[in-house]
Amino acid sequence: MRRTAIILGGALATLASATVSADNDKSKHGTMPAAAHAPMREGALMNHIAKWPEASRKAAKDMVAKYGPPAEQTATMLVWHKNGPWKRTVIYNHEVPHHFPMMHTDVMEQSIDYKAPVGMFDELATYDGSVVVDRTGGEISARCDAEPMNFLAINLAHEVTTEKKSVEEARRVYGMTAMAFKKGKSSDYTSKLVFNMAKTVTADPDKPLAAKMSQR
Repeated sequence: MRRTAIILGGALATLASATVSADNDKSKHGTMPAAAHAPMREGALMNHIAKWPEASRKAAKDMVAKYGPPAEQTATMLVWHKNGPWKRTVIYNHEVPHHFPMMHTDVMEQSIDYKAPVGMFDELATYDGSVVVDRTGGEISARCDAEPMNFLAINLAHEVTTEKKSVEEARRVYGMTAMAFKKGKSSDYTSKLVFNMAKTVTADPDKPLAAKMSQR
């Protein structure tokens, strides 16, 4: 009985020590140990995504070369925050087939703060199904396989929302510019955002319905 008590006491002491150590890690680095958040070196990152689709690996290599290692990495995605003009860049380990303006797969999503007119949501969806508007969060995102195409998608989306181009015109320009890019011809549309970024709050939390219902 004494031997059992000694063993149990030792086990509890070990557990308490481990708990203190874990608590120290949390207090210093948040809810997870620092190693879980620390950016990987490029070699380790390439090993991490070695079995990802080729399009995802290429996008990751391009982003690392331009912006450095991602701020976060999981088994299914790599995430950069505030890289270049982007609020967020996410590369996924799965592909979504997309046939406009030519066959490819969407693996990279890039977002900016943007307040799109609600009345233009249908037009944006018709223009490009891989351009996504988040009204509540105040963001617009483009998903493709390369950053130049995301620049192109969002630049033309802005011209649709500001009525500088119709949906049909934007789709035609998108196709022509994408084809030219594939042949080595770059343009402002594919190299940067050609409009001024929003400097005001773009989020739209909407209004509570309960207040209106209580007035009835």
